[in-house]
This record gives sequence, structure tokens and C-alpha cells, in this order.
Amino acid sequence: MQTPGLSKRSLLGAFLVSLLFAVAPAQAQGPRNFATLAMVAEPQTLDPMASTADLVGTIMQHVYEPLYTFDAKWNVVPMLAESMPKISADGKAYAITLRKGVMLHNGRELNADDVVASLQRWIEQSPRGKAVGKELESLKAKGPLGVELVLKAPYAPLLAQLALPSGMAAIMAKDSIAQPLKDFVGTGPYKFKERRPDQYVLLTRFDKYSTRKEPASGYGGKREAAIEELRFVPVPNANTRVEGALAGQYDFADLLPVEALARLEKASGKTLPIMTPSFGFPYLVFNTKEGVAASQPLRQAIQVALGEGEMLAAGFGDTRFFVAEGNHFPKGSPFYATGGTDLYNQRNAPKAKEAAAKAGYKGEPIRVLTSRQYDFHYNMALLMAEQLKRAGFKVDLNVVDWATLVQRRNDPKLWDVYVTHSGQFPEPMLSPPQLGDGAPGWWDSPAKKAALSAFNVESDPAKRGALWGKVQQVVYDEVPYVNVGKFNGLSAKSPALDNYQPATWPYFWNTRIK
Repeated sequence: MQTPGLSKRSLLGAFLVSLLFAVAPAQAQGPRNFATLAMVAEPQTLDPMASTADLVGTIMQHVYEPLYTFDAKWNVVPMLAESMPKISADGKAYAITLRKGVMLHNGRELNADDVVASLQRWIEQSPRGKAVGKELESLKAKGPLGVELVLKAPYAPLLAQLALPSGMAAIMAKDSIAQPLKDFVGTGPYKFKERRPDQYVLLTRFDKYSTRKEPASGYGGKREAAIEELRFVPVPNANTRVEGALAGQYDFADLLPVEALARLEKASGKTLPIMTPSFGFPYLVFNTKEGVAASQPLRQAIQVALGEGEMLAAGFGDTRFFVAEGNHFPKGSPFYATGGTDLYNQRNAPKAKEAAAKAGYKGEPIRVLTSRQYDFHYNMALLMAEQLKRAGFKVDLNVVDWATLVQRRNDPKLWDVYVTHSGQFPEPMLSPPQLGDGAPGWWDSPAKKAALSAFNVESDPAKRGALWGKVQQVVYDEVPYVNVGKFNGLSAKSPALDNYQPATWPYFWNTRIK
């Protein structure tokens, strides 16, 4: 269960900080210069490479920037790179030129040595970076503003991997690089000021920020730190986030339970609900390395027991918030495929019980790791536990805070299944990280390698679509994870927060406090 001390400390810290912040405008002369942003938990790290947790990416994307990013239509566009790379005819060499005059938070200009050192650290630290590292022949600086990446073979997801805010290929000052990271020196519109665990992370405007000239679009284009200070406050209890939003205590409250929608809609100007469409997909990760779920036949038996439609209804309630379908990508996407979908939403307890017996199941507890910070994770886990019990499985539900879950999932001795979610991205290799190498779950098999190597070498989008169907089939056959379905996200903002654009990883450059 969640540690009572940590929960109370988090809530008390959030209350004290919000009380402090609430009185500030009354004392100040002139307009308010900060935003209070209620997040789902305390970030377990501020190192953007050390975790694929969305919370870490959400906060630190304001401090660090990648070479490339995504525009509003999920096209890859340059950020710290001057333009799109020059790619050799054989698809292996990428020549990247950096923008001139980009300033780091320590007061000097960004150069190619910073980029090479940052990417080398990313390749060593991040699950996504490790996946790219396996494809890389060489990485070197070419003059003060030139970087060259040479691949062993063509690798179509490269630029999308470099663009993702989660597990980010963050570019940082070479002299700040350490393990663990202690000085957070990036190029972003905000710089790190202070962290008080269980209370807040404070970021302040970087006055020497070098913005792009293109119009803002998604994460791309012009970024302006119009609000002087961003205050990210951990509020682990979903209902506390709702009540704080309704009271006008927060300028933004992230990932609220869907049952709060009606109250938010009637909030008489104190707060405004925000629907983020096609926000993402919840999924269940299996420990394929050790423990009861290391048996593929047993994972297949568990898959037979699951009713994903019921789980989504438990997690989201309102049908406006979810779609129960087995295809990983929606119709209209180049990666829409039906491979394996006959194994989705089976909800067949007798068949699952029989399959488990054939797999040699002897009543060992299936340890399910989940958190209440994301309300829908917990509600889906409760229903999943009942579905598994109906099929004769013994379930040990471990409910912890999100930071503890992210820590524990790295130890294969502590869990069999954990509940999480991801954004719905345009490039399949971006998520879940289990498609790469080394992410918790540790999925590795000849069928995975064969399907993914064929998919990743192909650069023609039309051909890649068909090849993704084969990858999806392998996922259903080997059950390293279960994609539960698709959902829309619910957040809330105060009327004072102007120009907020709904996003998978909420960002607050280009927003203003009215």
C-alpha cells in the first residue's frame, strides 16, 4: 500500500506551497508573474535521460531542448538543429548543423561538443538512447556547429527518437554532465532554480533564450517564456487536484478523473476543463525476465482472461473518454493494422484457467504494481485483479505512489505486471519503450528482433505500415505488454492561464497569466 507518511507529507507540502503562492499576488504590486501547476506526483528524478516517466519529461522539457521536436501534426521539425539533416544516399549518414548563437544557461554558447557529449550520455542512460546506440556506427563533432551520426544500417525512427520529450535526448552543457546529474544546464526558455521534495520544482525565465523564428506549432517553432516563474507542485491525490482546480488554487491541474468533468463544467469561471483528444493508451507491462510472468504460455493465459473493454470502462467511465479496440493505431493512421486483434478483449475465464493449467500454473501470486496517482491506473488494476481471480489466478495487488512504482519496476524481483500509459505517437518505435531494448519488462526474443529489424530498416512509409502489422502480431503472440485501448485526457486550467495548447506533455512556454 502507499506509504502513509509520504502521502501526508506530499499533501501537506502541496497545501503549504499553495497557501504561500496564494498570498503572493495580494502582496505584489502589478500583475502576477508565476503559474502554479498541479502535477500527479513528485518526480523521482529531474534527469530527463534517467526516466521515461511523462512527469519528468513534462517538467524538464522547459529546461532542456532536443535537436528535433514535433509540430502540431506530429511532423519532426528542427529545434536546436538549424534545419533537417542532410542524409546520405544509402540512408546511413546524418549531417546535422546546429543553430548559431544558442545560449546555455551557464552563459556560454552551445557547440557541437556539448551535443556529442549529451547524445553519448543519452545512449548510455536512456532506454530509447540504448535502442539508438545499437544502430550507431559513429557519433562525432564536425567543426564547432556540425554533428555527424553514422548508422550501421538505415534506421527510419532515428529523428523521431531524437525528438521525444520522454526519456529525452536532451542537449546539455558538456561541463554539467555527471552521474547523477546535479546541475541542470540546458538551452530551454526556463532554467532550473530550486527543488523542494514533496513541495515544488521552481523554474525561472531564461532571459538569454535563443528562440526559433518559425511560428509556434505543437512543440516546434517560437518559444517564449512569457510567465516569469513556473511552479510545479506534486499533488498525488486526484481528488485534491480536482478540489484545488475548482477553488482556483491552480493555474493548471494535470490528469483529472473523468467523473470530475461535470463539476468542472459548472465551476462558474474558477476553472475550465481541457480535453486532450487521442491522449494515449493505457497498457500492462509483463516481467518477461523472472517470476511467474517470465513464462510466455502463462502470459498468453492471462491475456485470455482479460476484458480490456471492461477495464477501460472502470478506468474512464464516460464513453467520450475511451475506445476499446485492439489495433495499436487508429484507422486513418499509416500504421493501422488488424494483426493479432482476435486475441484482444477475450474475457474468457474458463479458457484462461485451462491455458494456465497447461502452462504449469501452480497458484503463485501474480504481483500487480499500480499507483493511485493516475486514478485510471488504479481503477483498471482493481478490475483486472477480479478478472484474473475469476480465471483462477491468485493476485497480489501492490499499490504504491508513482515515484516508488517507477523505482521498483527497474528490479525484476519485485513485480510481475505493472500498469502504466503512454502518449499516442505517430512513430511506433516511440512507445511503449518495451519495443526498444532494456526497458522494464526486458522483452527479448528472435521473433521480436526479426519483426522490428525489418520494420526499422524500411524508410518507405507505405511499406512500413504493412511491416508494423507483423510487429503487432508478435506482441499479441508473445504478450510482453497488453495495449488496453485508447483514451482522451482530462485536465483543467484557470481562466487566468492564457494561450494554453492541450498536449500529451503539457508545456507552458507561450502561455501567459492574464
